[in-house]
Amino acid sequence: MNKQEIVEKLISNGAVAVVRMEDPKKLFKVVDALQSGGVSSIEITMTVPNAISMIEKICKEFGDSLLVGVGSVLNAGMAQEAIDAGAKYVVSPILKEEIIKKAQDNNKAVMPGCFTPTEINLAYELGADIIKVFPADVLGIEFFKGVKAPMPHLKLMPTGGVTLTNAGEWFNAGACAVGVGSALLDKKVINEGNYSLLKSNAELLMNSIKNYYANKKN
Repeated sequence: MNKQEIVEKLISNGAVAVVRMEDPKKLFKVVDALQSGGVSSIEITMTVPNAISMIEKICKEFGDSLLVGVGSVLNAGMAQEAIDAGAKYVVSPILKEEIIKKAQDNNKAVMPGCFTPTEINLAYELGADIIKVFPADVLGIEFFKGVKAPMPHLKLMPTGGVTLTNAGEWFNAGACAVGVGSALLDKKVINEGNYSLLKSNAELLMNSIKNYYANKKN
């Protein structure tokens, strides 16, 4: 897929599961549970032990059925390693031009993290495909409405503050997709190996997004 196709798929999928976990041995079962629950975009953060090799293995195992990206990217070198391993999109908690350029050079989507309207606009001018508003729980849903009002062309994705049931509220405020971490990937549930609950959590999240679009049509 080229960059535009990746962006369209990310928006179509609606939610990006932010996978940040300490035991990479459980990663395959976690990802399988999320996919079974309807989540098709997975962001494996660089904080996961052996993240690059895990990205490569996940990409080979799940193929085109899963849109795999990399998160917590802090420089261009990290971005290139993950892209070489198969990552289709690059997510960062910060705004850094070299990361955006590296993703562009590889025809991959890029989502830098921004906090202020000025940062958000700069990210757009530098070529960010989707702007990760982070940490969104600090800014809140009203912030989204405030930013989108004068800049409706922006593609914004909140990360932090998105729960399994409030995704529709973020979409209503102008989000094009949502990033979901701890609300979806409860550490206690993962440690207990309760993958059926992970699947149920994923279903709950995706149903909240489906309900938003269903209500929007009516």
